[in-house]
Amino acid sequence: DYQQNEAWTWEHQALVRARCVAGDKKLAEEFSNIRQQVLSKSRTESELAKEVSEMRHKMRQQLDKSSAGNFDLKQGVGGITDIEFMVQYAVLAWSASLPDLMVYTDNIRILDALVATGKLSEQEGNMLADAYRYYRSEANHCVLQEQPAVVPEAKVADFQQQVNAIWQRWLR
Repeated sequence: DYQQNEAWTWEHQALVRARCVAGDKKLAEEFSNIRQQVLSKSRTESELAKEVSEMRHKMRQQLDKSSAGNFDLKQGVGGITDIEFMVQYAVLAWSASLPDLMVYTDNIRILDALVATGKLSEQEGNMLADAYRYYRSEANHCVLQEQPAVVPEAKVADFQQQVNAIWQRWLR
């Protein structure tokens, strides 16, 4: 009842990624049913876009470590979190009519589903998946070197611009 009537949009965004990995089978089935009901709820796209965009803006203000010439892989405009928020937005916005979007909980397969359902072109889906993988790989390298996940902007400018263009189309 809480998820259907009282939960905030960010809580529904978290459900996009949520899955049971262990435990009682019946409980896992109940969770899956609740997840499906919540994700497939019909939403007003413009209101959802506004809420997701506002949440992302607040996060970016607090967490983005980008600076002149440097790009925060996770929090920068066109970075990892923007891709994740776009995927979550898409699932919440379109699962009522496109249930294939809520089958998977990982970003790459959801991007594949967005291509399969026509919400993204194959080129856009591939670019977002490639950007996501590249950003994650670079961020992991930074972590292993005990460095912040910030790289020279020029290193990711193409991905950053393309990701941001889709963000602007969906969530502005």
